[in-house]
Amino acid sequence: MNSLCIQNLDEIKALLEKLNEKTYKHKSNLLSGATIGQHVRHILEFYICLLQASKAKVVNYDKRKRDFNIENSKIKAIETINEIVEGLIQLKTLAIINLEGNFNPESEGLISIETSYIRELAYCLEHSIHHQALIKIALIEQNLMALINSEFGVAPATIRHKQETLQNS
Repeated sequence: MNSLCIQNLDEIKALLEKLNEKTYKHKSNLLSGATIGQHVRHILEFYICLLQASKAKVVNYDKRKRDFNIENSKIKAIETINEIVEGLIQLKTLAIINLEGNFNPESEGLISIETSYIRELAYCLEHSIHHQALIKIALIEQNLMALINSEFGVAPATIRHKQETLQNS
């Protein structure tokens, strides 16, 4: 799972290396004013939370530190990706951890759910792909689709399904 996440992060990094700062911070009309940088920050912060959980044995994505330097600087985002990748390479654990969160907008109470590092890593990957799909919308709006391949922001199951459909038709 670590290697799949690293591949995904490398894909994001490759895109960032092609973007200029203006494009990275462009407020997308199609995404209610959100920027590519905001989506990248959001993706990376979930990975950071999980890497920190390897020590604390608790992950709480709600309490993540929001680093606005990541969303405002593609260079900082690339540096952060490199740090996360290094953390994923070094971390080799299948430990049980607890996921804490408040899943009720009308309540203050935390829920704790037993999970595992590997399960949460899978979640981070799926979460990343979801936000890549939103980044793709921002790229379409700016006529920059040539910067990514057609599978950017598409779930592996969807890619496999499309391939099977083509083979069976």
